[in-house]
Amino acid sequence: MTKLIPPQDCSDMPELRRQIDELDEMLVELLTKRAGYIDRAIELKSQNGWPARIPARVEEVIANARAKAGQAGLDPDLIEGLWRQLVEWSIMREARVIHET
Repeated sequence: MTKLIPPQDCSDMPELRRQIDELDEMLVELLTKRAGYIDRAIELKSQNGWPARIPARVEEVIANARAKAGQAGLDPDLIEGLWRQLVEWSIMREARVIHET
């Protein structure tokens, strides 16, 4: 992975696209790491008899993401939509292993 350069320093579209591709790769790596934490959550929830969906935690995760987006100058509604999809995917994955579906 190469070091990212600021968008304003990209001199042409191919360079800008390379930077976007690098960011996409980083995002996939981070999502893969996040999935590893979900795998551990599955183990812990199974051991403790907890359900895959814990509504208060879902809303806490969404609120945290919205707040961080707002602080960063990113549209909180966009982030909420993305995070709800991510959280739902995680819950479905957990539920399959915990045998709730």
